[in-house]
Amino acid sequence: MQNELYITGIPNTVPEVQAGVLRTRLLKLIGDLLEKNNVQEINITISTSEEVQIVGTSKVPKTSTTESPVNFTDQTENEPIPCHIQKPLYSFNQLILPNEVKENLLYTVEASNVEEVVFDSWGLREIQPHPCTVLNFYGPPGTGKTLAAHAVADYMSKPILLATYADIESKFHGEGPKNLKSIFNISEKERAVLFIDEADSLLSRRLTEVNSGSEQAINSMRSQLLICLEQFRGVVIFATNLIENYDKAFETRVKHIEFLLPGIKEREKIWQCHIPDLLPTDQLDFNQLAQVDEVCGRDIREAVIDAANRAALRAKKEGKHPIQGQVSTNDLLEDIQRKKDERINDNKNNDFKDLEIKEKIEKQIRINSLNTK
Repeated sequence: MQNELYITGIPNTVPEVQAGVLRTRLLKLIGDLLEKNNVQEINITISTSEEVQIVGTSKVPKTSTTESPVNFTDQTENEPIPCHIQKPLYSFNQLILPNEVKENLLYTVEASNVEEVVFDSWGLREIQPHPCTVLNFYGPPGTGKTLAAHAVADYMSKPILLATYADIESKFHGEGPKNLKSIFNISEKERAVLFIDEADSLLSRRLTEVNSGSEQAINSMRSQLLICLEQFRGVVIFATNLIENYDKAFETRVKHIEFLLPGIKEREKIWQCHIPDLLPTDQLDFNQLAQVDEVCGRDIREAVIDAANRAALRAKKEGKHPIQGQVSTNDLLEDIQRKKDERINDNKNNDFKDLEIKEKIEKQIRINSLNTK
């Protein structure tokens, strides 16, 4: 007889990160208790004050010393799969992209709302029995691909299932395709948006000369993915920084959306979005900050965090309470330049261009300093 456990009381106002930690610790505690009674499998339901979230079937390990994510059991394969379903962390309001890219993304997502008309009323199911939305986000690191995947799930009022190649592959021969199939099954069952990051590892070209069992396993997993995409009913999002490595068979089965480094208009909005109301600042010049090009949203986020840390430490060194610190435009310019300097060391071919940009930023910082005196 299958055991079931219901846990209630996690407020829906608790941030997902803290709620996830709480769920993990609860599962560890439950596992320790059930181990004494030799219970190896249990259905666990953890609910908030307003809605019920099915966490899944957890197989309790014999011994457990570290916290780990919930292992979902795919009923078709009866095997635990390492994957994580959560509420989206970001919304479309936080997604800053060129209008053309954002409209293209919205069109693709909203197409699912008319699926019944297009495929049933208009008969297109005859040519596509299993319609699904398969997106591929590609572009440089830090340009918002992961944020966009969360925003899509939030826009569709769906949870998001996060998976990487490491979740799918296995050291055991033949397990990779099985894990892949199970993750698709779980995503469809839970009505979750499936997000596979670093997808170039999974979608790369199949090997033409197979000389070992491991090479055969790689090709088998690529073939299984093609089958999953043909049969899946839902939304799949791949993300990669290396689209040039994709197999041609996958290129024709997905809708590609390119994420470029933000332009000046997007950079100004990104800077504004990353300055919380509680952060003590002077009159920041967002237009001036946006002039610093060749930076991504992640660079800007890290520059704001670094500048805030430096402002708090500066106040502390002056004998004040750290909360009395203040972030200035110069602080942000200096920190975004530090981020660019880190990349200069890794890209010697761009030394001349980066040095020119660096000198331009340093000149503006000197002008700002003179104007404030």
